[in-house]
Amino acid sequence: MPPAATHRWPVTLEHGEIVLRPFRRWDQEEWMSLRARNRDWLRRWDATNPEPDSALKSYFEMVRVLNRSGRDGTALPWLICLRASAGGQPVIVGQLSVSSIVRGSALSASLGYWIDRDRAGAGIVPTAVALATDYCFNTLGLHRMEINIRPENAASLRVVQKLGFRHEGLRRDYLHIDGDWRDHESFALTAPEVPGGLLTRWEGCSR
Repeated sequence: MPPAATHRWPVTLEHGEIVLRPFRRWDQEEWMSLRARNRDWLRRWDATNPEPDSALKSYFEMVRVLNRSGRDGTALPWLICLRASAGGQPVIVGQLSVSSIVRGSALSASLGYWIDRDRAGAGIVPTAVALATDYCFNTLGLHRMEINIRPENAASLRVVQKLGFRHEGLRRDYLHIDGDWRDHESFALTAPEVPGGLLTRWEGCSR
């Protein structure tokens, strides 16, 4: 674990109109409404639990577990929010989670995300991924970030391609998604590959 002065949850990251912030108990209605509106859009990519008896039972339990993992430094669960106007209240448009944070000789983590269908393709997710990756490299001192994506998920594949993550191969039956074990393409980036920061590189490429 990094020193407490280095990483202290809750952590909020902002860049322009994009805000990454932790879950709050009073986000329930907004978050559940967004999930319901995107149910069909997300079903093919949503992680499922092959051991249903161990699944979280409520939104409030989920928030408690997620924020505990943030405090422990084992994961960084963020909502992706968008500020519609200067000083305005950011609205929830998706989710980004850094998980499987490993210290010691690995110094690595995995990252996953989803976005409201109406906001897809607007550059929100690449910016959010770059923000989170830079935090992990610069503040947590991690060396490697990994993103695993189903081969059929063209929209998510475009995100890692835009950001310059390296393709490292296919992982058979890697995660339980949409009710079964699914293959995933694995992509990675290390801190030395982006000495000036991933966000800076992404902004330079997207201009």
